[in-house]
Amino acid sequence: MSGLLGELGKKLAERWLSLLVLPGALYLAVAAAAVTLGHGHALDVGRLAHEVTRHAKSPSVTNAGGQVILLAAVLAGAAGVGVVVQALGVLVERLSLAAGWRRWPRPVEALVRRWVDARQRRWDAAHAAWHAEYQGARAPNPADRPDSAARHRAARDRDRIAVERPARPTWSGDRVHAVAVRLDRHHHLDLATVWPQLWLILPDAVRRELNVARADVSRAATLGAWAVLYVPLAVWWWPAAPIAIVIAVTARHRIRSSTDAYARFLEAATRLHATTLAVRLGIIPAVPADQSLEAPPVQPLDRDLGRALTRHLWTHLPPPRPPASR
Repeated sequence: MSGLLGELGKKLAERWLSLLVLPGALYLAVAAAAVTLGHGHALDVGRLAHEVTRHAKSPSVTNAGGQVILLAAVLAGAAGVGVVVQALGVLVERLSLAAGWRRWPRPVEALVRRWVDARQRRWDAAHAAWHAEYQGARAPNPADRPDSAARHRAARDRDRIAVERPARPTWSGDRVHAVAVRLDRHHHLDLATVWPQLWLILPDAVRRELNVARADVSRAATLGAWAVLYVPLAVWWWPAAPIAIVIAVTARHRIRSSTDAYARFLEAATRLHATTLAVRLGIIPAVPADQSLEAPPVQPLDRDLGRALTRHLWTHLPPPRPPASR
């Protein structure tokens, strides 16, 4: 047990150091450089080195007690910055996925609704352009078919807006929502209703992959939070602005790529294991262990099965109570 606790403490210390302290210490160093140099000497490395050397020769730093206090202050400050960034990362993640944007405050919700409507109009136009190219590609005579490059370009233009018709204000939010849209359209399966029970029967390897993909989304959102935190430093030191922009662009790319990977795993896991859930719930019979190869397979995930799963797991509210008699 002592060995297990020691190994656990070691791993926690490593995560604490890599996720909170090191990025926080880098941020504190940039903040110190911003306050020291300002806009007038933004890139004066010599001035920065002189100020660091002057502070390092201070009597309060040269003795052992001062160094311990300074190290503790830096570690505490870096960890505090890391905790703030973790909290901001949750906010960035919620804004990126925008699952509950219809419940946002009324003025914000009205502006977001206009943005969603504009995205829908753009997607409809891009989808119509792709569909025209797709219909041309189905011509019986190959000589009458247009160049496939135009069709692929139209598909990319549409997918840059959203892979399905937009219902949220962000690409990442629509990418996750597209999983529910496709499962409902193809199989009449409501993902929000089925997923809690499906998660409990997934194999460990599948759940592990889903957890890793979901953690990648959270880490990408945390990177976006670092970009937010670097923005105020631009008030004192203009190089902080390009640093924030580079971090924000990187975070945007990582949020999109990690969300796309998570959505793919989510859809694949549902399609592969929904039938197993139906067997566990008794909706369809299980395959006997001694079943011959000539026997018909288990019912595939079609619209009838998806509808049955949703109806079986749907929470039905009781009818309203009759008014009390006086």
